[in-house]
Amino acid sequence: MLINKAFASDVAAEAADAANMAAADVSPMGAIGSQFLLIVAMVALFYVLLIMPQKKRFKEHKEMLDALKKGDKVVTAGGLLGTIEKISDDSDEVILDMGHGTKVSALRSTIHQKHDKKDKTVTKDDKKDDKK
Repeated sequence: MLINKAFASDVAAEAADAANMAAADVSPMGAIGSQFLLIVAMVALFYVLLIMPQKKRFKEHKEMLDALKKGDKVVTAGGLLGTIEKISDDSDEVILDMGHGTKVSALRSTIHQKHDKKDKTVTKDDKKDDKK
Protein backbone atom coordinates (compact mmCIF):
# COMPACT_ATOMS: atom_id res chain seq x y z
CA MET A 1 0.00 0.00 0.00
CA LEU A 2 1.11 3.53 -0.63
CA ILE A 3 0.15 5.06 2.74
CA ASN A 4 1.50 3.85 6.02
CA LYS A 5 -0.80 2.96 8.90
CA ALA A 6 0.60 5.59 11.29
CA PHE A 7 -0.16 8.46 8.89
CA ALA A 8 -3.67 7.14 8.21
CA SER A 9 -4.45 6.88 11.92
CA ASP A 10 -3.16 10.45 12.50
CA VAL A 11 -5.43 11.83 9.73
CA ALA A 12 -8.45 9.95 11.08
CA ALA A 13 -7.77 11.20 14.61
CA GLU A 14 -7.53 14.81 13.44
CA ALA A 15 -10.81 14.49 11.52
CA ALA A 16 -12.53 13.04 14.57
CA ASP A 17 -11.18 15.86 16.78
CA ALA A 18 -12.46 18.49 14.31
CA ALA A 19 -15.91 16.88 14.26
CA ASN A 20 -16.03 16.75 18.06
CA MET A 21 -15.02 20.41 18.33
CA ALA A 22 -17.69 21.45 15.82
CA ALA A 23 -20.33 19.48 17.72
CA ALA A 24 -19.22 20.99 21.01
CA ASP A 25 -19.58 24.54 19.62
CA VAL A 26 -23.28 24.11 18.80
CA SER A 27 -25.44 23.76 21.87
CA PRO A 28 -28.90 22.19 21.67
CA MET A 29 -30.53 25.49 22.66
CA GLY A 30 -28.66 27.31 19.90
CA ALA A 31 -29.83 24.81 17.31
CA ILE A 32 -33.44 25.08 18.50
CA GLY A 33 -33.18 28.86 18.51
CA SER A 34 -31.92 29.00 14.95
CA GLN A 35 -34.71 26.67 13.79
CA PHE A 36 -37.28 28.80 15.63
CA LEU A 37 -35.96 31.95 13.94
CA LEU A 38 -36.21 30.25 10.56
CA ILE A 39 -39.84 29.32 11.20
CA VAL A 40 -40.68 32.86 12.36
CA ALA A 41 -39.06 34.28 9.23
CA MET A 42 -41.07 31.91 7.01
CA VAL A 43 -44.36 32.85 8.72
CA ALA A 44 -43.56 36.56 8.35
CA LEU A 45 -42.71 36.06 4.68
CA PHE A 46 -45.99 34.24 4.01
CA TYR A 47 -47.94 36.96 5.83
CA VAL A 48 -46.33 39.78 3.86
CA LEU A 49 -46.46 38.09 0.46
CA LEU A 50 -49.77 36.21 0.63
CA ILE A 51 -52.10 37.26 3.43
CA MET A 52 -51.75 41.06 3.36
CA PRO A 53 -52.45 41.48 -0.39
CA GLN A 54 -55.44 39.11 -0.15
CA LYS A 55 -56.91 41.07 2.78
CA LYS A 56 -56.47 44.30 0.82
CA ARG A 57 -58.21 42.79 -2.22
CA PHE A 58 -61.14 41.56 -0.09
CA LYS A 59 -61.49 44.96 1.55
CA GLU A 60 -61.55 46.78 -1.81
CA HIS A 61 -64.15 44.31 -3.17
CA LYS A 62 -66.37 44.77 -0.12
CA GLU A 63 -66.17 48.56 -0.43
CA MET A 64 -67.11 48.29 -4.11
CA LEU A 65 -70.10 46.07 -3.28
CA ASP A 66 -71.26 48.45 -0.55
CA ALA A 67 -71.04 51.42 -2.96
CA LEU A 68 -73.24 49.82 -5.65
CA LYS A 69 -76.37 51.72 -6.58
CA LYS A 70 -79.20 51.50 -9.07
CA GLY A 71 -78.04 52.10 -12.65
CA ASP A 72 -74.45 50.85 -12.21
CA LYS A 73 -73.18 48.59 -14.97
CA VAL A 74 -71.57 45.49 -13.48
CA VAL A 75 -69.86 42.25 -14.47
CA THR A 76 -70.79 39.11 -12.57
CA ALA A 77 -68.35 36.36 -11.65
CA GLY A 78 -69.85 34.30 -14.48
CA GLY A 79 -69.00 37.02 -17.00
CA LEU A 80 -72.51 38.38 -17.52
CA LEU A 81 -72.90 42.12 -18.11
CA GLY A 82 -75.88 43.90 -16.68
CA THR A 83 -77.27 47.05 -15.13
CA ILE A 84 -78.46 47.07 -11.55
CA GLU A 85 -82.20 47.60 -11.48
CA LYS A 86 -82.93 46.93 -7.82
CA ILE A 87 -80.88 46.29 -4.69
CA SER A 88 -82.75 44.81 -1.76
CA ASP A 89 -81.47 46.05 1.57
CA ASP A 90 -82.83 43.24 3.71
CA SER A 91 -81.19 40.45 1.71
CA ASP A 92 -78.02 40.06 -0.29
CA GLU A 93 -79.92 39.99 -3.58
CA VAL A 94 -79.59 42.23 -6.64
CA ILE A 95 -81.83 42.37 -9.71
CA LEU A 96 -79.80 42.85 -12.91
CA ASP A 97 -81.23 43.99 -16.24
CA MET A 98 -79.32 42.07 -18.92
CA GLY A 99 -81.00 43.86 -21.82
CA HIS A 100 -83.90 43.02 -24.15
CA GLY A 101 -86.23 42.68 -21.15
CA THR A 102 -84.16 39.97 -19.48
CA LYS A 103 -83.85 40.35 -15.74
CA VAL A 104 -81.72 38.15 -13.50
CA SER A 105 -81.62 37.84 -9.75
CA ALA A 106 -78.08 37.48 -8.41
CA LEU A 107 -76.31 37.56 -5.12
CA ARG A 108 -74.43 40.76 -4.40
CA SER A 109 -71.27 38.77 -3.66
CA THR A 110 -71.23 37.33 -7.20
CA ILE A 111 -70.69 40.78 -8.69
CA HIS A 112 -67.08 40.83 -9.79
CA GLN A 113 -66.55 44.45 -10.76
CA LYS A 114 -68.14 47.60 -12.10
CA HIS A 115 -68.08 47.88 -15.88
CA ASP A 116 -66.90 51.31 -16.96
CA LYS A 117 -67.15 52.58 -20.52
CA LYS A 118 -63.82 54.39 -19.94
CA ASP A 119 -61.91 51.12 -20.38
CA LYS A 120 -62.75 50.99 -24.10
CA THR A 121 -60.03 49.39 -26.18
CA VAL A 122 -58.95 51.13 -29.37
CA THR A 123 -59.23 49.04 -32.53
CA LYS A 124 -57.79 49.64 -36.01
CA ASP A 125 -61.19 50.85 -37.25
CA ASP A 126 -61.31 53.48 -34.48
CA LYS A 127 -57.87 54.75 -35.52
CA LYS A 128 -59.03 55.10 -39.14
CA ASP A 129 -62.10 57.09 -38.03
CA ASP A 130 -59.89 59.43 -35.97
CA LYS A 131 -57.71 60.23 -39.01
CA LYS A 132 -60.70 61.33 -41.16
